Amino acid sequence: MPARTGEQYLKGLKASNRELWLGPERVDDVTTHPQLAGAALSMGRIFDRQHECASDCLMDDPETGEPINVSHMIPASRDDLWRRHRGLERIAEASVGLMGRTPDYKNVTFAGFAGRWREWAGPDARNGQGAENLQAFQKRLRRNDIALTHTLVHPTVDKRKGDVPVAGAEVPLHKVGETADSIVLRGARILATSAPFADEMVVYPGFPLLGDPNELKPFALSFSVPMDTPGLIFLCRDSFATAGDSFDRPLSTNFDEQDAFVIFDDVEVPKSNVFIDGDVEVYSTVMRTSWWPNIMQQTTIRALTKLEFAYGLASQMAAAIGDYSDLTADMMGELLTYVEMTRSGLLLSIEHARDYGDGVWFPDERPLAPLRATLTYWIPRAFEILTLIGSHNLIAAPSKGMLDDARLRPLIDKYLVGADDLDAEKRAAVFRLAWDFCGSALAGRHGLYERFYLGSAARNKKVLWMNAEGTMSGVPGPVKVRGDELVEGMLALGRTATTAS
Repeated sequence: MPARTGEQYLKGLKASNRELWLGPERVDDVTTHPQLAGAALSMGRIFDRQHECASDCLMDDPETGEPINVSHMIPASRDDLWRRHRGLERIAEASVGLMGRTPDYKNVTFAGFAGRWREWAGPDARNGQGAENLQAFQKRLRRNDIALTHTLVHPTVDKRKGDVPVAGAEVPLHKVGETADSIVLRGARILATSAPFADEMVVYPGFPLLGDPNELKPFALSFSVPMDTPGLIFLCRDSFATAGDSFDRPLSTNFDEQDAFVIFDDVEVPKSNVFIDGDVEVYSTVMRTSWWPNIMQQTTIRALTKLEFAYGLASQMAAAIGDYSDLTADMMGELLTYVEMTRSGLLLSIEHARDYGDGVWFPDERPLAPLRATLTYWIPRAFEILTLIGSHNLIAAPSKGMLDDARLRPLIDKYLVGADDLDAEKRAAVFRLAWDFCGSALAGRHGLYERFYLGSAARNKKVLWMNAEGTMSGVPGPVKVRGDELVEGMLALGRTATTAS
């Protein structure tokens, strides 16, 4: 099957019989449930968008010639990365960056995995079968246009004992047995973002496993599994979707992509869908080299789109109330700083892209790594700036029902107009959109998401420092080498000056 339409995607979603719980209710059909249908339809529109923007979003499958999304591309040149960039932009625009787990995120991930499959094969190709399974899965993923979710993080039980499993732990996902054709899994993981709207779920390494490899084998797992597999249970967080007219809550009614806690209750996964089964070394090293710069192109494009949207909102709010004060100008300039620094990092990463091995090209990670650490601050700060510019106007915007009332409308048109003859309805629309973006329950979830979805700022800064020092690789990074050269030059100058005197 080539790239799917929204109708085809929703039809497949409707036929799925996953065990998905929202509050006290097991949901039978996510496409019609009042708290899930809006996001399901939005995801369908993203599938439609790849056809509407076909010149940017679609490419020929290298083996079948059928049209597939460019996010499945295994890049072999800088030009390929530019092409993928344009397609990823079109997808991010559909939700203004609010949906962080649209299918392109996992598509890019597994295209990178398949391109660097030798990392998955491990030393002496001892995990060769797992690497073959992964390549076969990536072909199926792109040819069937599957929507994936993933779950990477083990549940927090006791921070004093660390964030990774220890031998004998029952809570983290682990292998408890196998049959002739499958492995049997038990335990839990968090979070499966977009679980109600995915066709399958993948598990791959989040953090290295530290300790005795023989004791940690049950936790060293990577695989794919359909969402309706018996024993898989998804417990959704409280919904932030709102009912009613989209005018009142344009984002909450359409883009609550949901997050779910996942329980594996003796789930059988076919061995043909298993990529790692007990190889602790492969599990702990496979993410180190190529995953990061590859996926950061997609996720930074999404973040940039969100920042651009935030700037557009701030600009329209300021214009709506004629606010051109120095304070607002300063905050607008701050937002633009975030936008342009993010854009510059993205463009530079492609300009300096290189072959990471096996002819596979990924962006240069150096401009992207500091962005990952600072975007955790910048996007929540964008929310704060919108709140400061909007002030009380964010909660003094009439609803669609009020605007439609024959008695109220003339009064609203008189007393709730904006600057420069901006009509009351447009003013209300702008401020209601802004509140939904920066002050609603959905906004609170997004603030949390941006701070932690690829690790906290502190974790990312620590990794950046360790890479510079060569703590993990044993080889100092270019900033450390360059910095040492400059320092040694000045130390040498000091020694020379002392000798001369």
